[in-house]
Amino acid sequence: MTIQHKMILNEAKDYLFIALGLFIYTIAFTVFLMPYQIVAGGVTGLSAIIYYATGFHLENTYIIINGILLVVALKILGVRFLMKTIFAIFTLYFMLMIAQDLIPKQENGLPFKLMGEGQDFMSMIIGCVLTGIALATVFTNNGSTGGTDIIAASVNKYHPNVSLGNVLLAADFCIIGSCMFFPQFGTYLERAHKVMFGFCVMAMENYTLDYVMNARRQSVQFMIFSKKWQEIANAIGTQMNHGVTILDGHGWYTGHQMKVLCILAKKNESVNIFRLIKMIDPNAFVSQSSVIGVYGEGFDEMRVKIKEKHQE
Repeated sequence: MTIQHKMILNEAKDYLFIALGLFIYTIAFTVFLMPYQIVAGGVTGLSAIIYYATGFHLENTYIIINGILLVVALKILGVRFLMKTIFAIFTLYFMLMIAQDLIPKQENGLPFKLMGEGQDFMSMIIGCVLTGIALATVFTNNGSTGGTDIIAASVNKYHPNVSLGNVLLAADFCIIGSCMFFPQFGTYLERAHKVMFGFCVMAMENYTLDYVMNARRQSVQFMIFSKKWQEIANAIGTQMNHGVTILDGHGWYTGHQMKVLCILAKKNESVNIFRLIKMIDPNAFVSQSSVIGVYGEGFDEMRVKIKEKHQE
């Protein structure tokens, strides 16, 4: 398979998993959050707030706001950067529209309450876990749901010192807090109740998002002590296509010299590495430890900006 074919295949895989993530997000939002009028952050959350207060269709508000943001961002970020964002915006728009047509309605026009009456908190927990998993699926496949992500990327381009997380947090705080200005949500106490639920949604969704993304990227370090170090290194290098670093070791008690294999790998590769080691040397001494981050070829990219004065 040529490099060009691999690139096309990887792009197709990205779009497929972005669509899958958006499908999970649509189900979570329309089945678990909307029926109980639970507010959330982002443009989807803002669209839902407007829908709860005015009855204006959620998907229409979503596409209008994102359309305005896209026009502004095209000049700042460029078409290539926004291709997957545009795909995600229109895919989520159609999914939200279709889901609301298919799901049975309550008398007030909202989707039916799958969890039953009075199950707002439980529905919020399930909905947040699912939306967190959905967003992690989108982000890990180089996608974006648009909305506040576009604002954050645009701000970060001109102000690199302002982190994306801080911009997103500020935007979500303002969106959820806007519930206090809609009299349709009832008394000030009832509006405050919605805002507190919204902050819980934001916290749980972000926690799930971080957990899923970090679990996928988590790396481990192996230190392998074995007399059959050459066979183990060869097996890991050829069968798993992994780099192996050989260190010189000296036993304090025995006084013997020996080789120590050092391997950095993804956590989900651990079982295969242990299996190879056990097949070659069941008596090998192995130490496995978690590492905070691994950067470089085959792992994560070092996402830091170098100031011009430092480059000079």
